[in-house]
Amino acid sequence: MKTRVLFGVVGFVFVLLALYVFPPVVLELIVAALCVLATYEVLGSTGLVRNRLMLMLSCLISFLFAAGHSSLVKFGMQAVVQVLVLSMLLLSFVILLRFHDSMRAGEIAWGFFGALIVPYLMLSLLRIFQMEYHHGPFLVLLPLLAAWGADTCALFTGLFFGKHKLAPVVSPKKTVEGAVGGVIGGALLVMLAAVLMNVFLDLELPIWAGAALGAGGAVLGVLGDLSFSVIKRQTGIKDYGSIFPGHGGVLDRFDSVLFVAPVAEILFRVIW
Repeated sequence: MKTRVLFGVVGFVFVLLALYVFPPVVLELIVAALCVLATYEVLGSTGLVRNRLMLMLSCLISFLFAAGHSSLVKFGMQAVVQVLVLSMLLLSFVILLRFHDSMRAGEIAWGFFGALIVPYLMLSLLRIFQMEYHHGPFLVLLPLLAAWGADTCALFTGLFFGKHKLAPVVSPKKTVEGAVGGVIGGALLVMLAAVLMNVFLDLELPIWAGAALGAGGAVLGVLGDLSFSVIKRQTGIKDYGSIFPGHGGVLDRFDSVLFVAPVAEILFRVIW
């Protein structure tokens, strides 16, 4: 627990530096690295993709998608995404034909999930950050607060009041009481953050939107956590990785954010 808390504090400071001190390119490289690591974790650490060429292809497509995302957003994503999807499709089946005696066809589907879906969800954070006219560098804190803040509220609520298991097989430590505490705590935290941003940044974010993001983010965060926990349980691993001491891998830390950030992005685009 001590290592977990200490690294959490150091990680939070690093996030603030990446958002507000380092040049934007540093944040883009960090997010791209997270995308590639997440792709490797969901495919390689789990063994869902065993063919090395298929795994390398998935990580390469993930990197190209993430590394060029800023340009894609600026100049239009459709054409480049189509090229990436087509390249992934053709090369995946070339690899399957070459290794048809040892490679499972299902590895292609998982390859697409890891190479394109996971990075796209993660890159919602970068797209929010790039909403320049709506204080994107500060706005991006809200989905993180909705996911991680609600998770912290759920943790402590569960420790003090938890009696009924939420998903005893998939995630034995989660409780119904903790989930309720996470929803309430998430709503209050994001509402408070929205009020402060409205006052000091003239953000003009409706309070109902802050409450909805906080409460909805708590629910989506639990869903994301449980969803990726199911994959771990079914593939027989404890953690996706060990890059974050006390926390595990990228997906162990960002599984909830992957579900919250895209919804937050949609909410912000609807409002503005």
